[in-house]
Amino acid sequence: MEKPMKQIMAVCRTERVWLREILAEFLGTFFLVFIGNNSVAQKVLSEEKYGQFLSINFSYGIGVMVGVLVAGAASGGHLNPAVTFALAAVGKFPFRKVLYYMLAQYLGAFVAAACTYMIYIDALQNFDGGIRQIAGEKGTAGIFATYPQDYLSLGVGFVDQVLGTAVLLAMICAITDPRNQVVSRGMVSVLVGMVVVAIGVSLGYNCGYPNNPARDLAPRFFTAIAGWSFDVFSYEYWSWIPVLGPHVGALLGTAVYMFFVEMHWPTAESITTKS
Repeated sequence: MEKPMKQIMAVCRTERVWLREILAEFLGTFFLVFIGNNSVAQKVLSEEKYGQFLSINFSYGIGVMVGVLVAGAASGGHLNPAVTFALAAVGKFPFRKVLYYMLAQYLGAFVAAACTYMIYIDALQNFDGGIRQIAGEKGTAGIFATYPQDYLSLGVGFVDQVLGTAVLLAMICAITDPRNQVVSRGMVSVLVGMVVVAIGVSLGYNCGYPNNPARDLAPRFFTAIAGWSFDVFSYEYWSWIPVLGPHVGALLGTAVYMFFVEMHWPTAESITTKS
């Protein structure tokens, strides 16, 4: 058995960097969305007997940690189109890679949503009798994508997504900045995961803190074709906010960190001059 497995691995192995990055971003994003959305499914379908808001916060944080552990060395572990876009916009990431990184992230999130559906299809049937509803007492679309609270205005929801994602990106920049606090390679995933937990427990009430277009849009599209109808895109006119808001917020957070901290580190030349 060992020899055939080695032969299969040898055939499947690729030396193409771009393909390795695609595979890593796909798998990392899959784990993030799979772990996070399954925790929401457990809470909703068990009517909070097997999950609460805090368990969802920690599940998404752990999902991010696992995703970065899986993909970090191979692709950087972006797992989020807004992260990829912001890093490219400020010159920290090649623009030529943006499209295929995003494609891998969206596909990973879509497949994760499909797997959540397969695992919980019997529980869904037991919960709503096969009548898929977006919101209300038997609403289940929120298992896969985010929806706003009844009181939330679109303007405040947009600001929520901008600022939440800005905090995420500023902290990612701080954690990965080699001239700031020295963070070992193995601790990066843990710290980024804890940042996601912190954002969830402090900014999750309004709309579930998507802060990641792939995590929201791809599963939303899955629900549109899996029985909830394309009303998932028009419900409360919300679906564009978890896509646009994080992109704006990611760029803002990256720029803020660069302006307030990163650009002010002394250069090697200035250190030599002072000494």
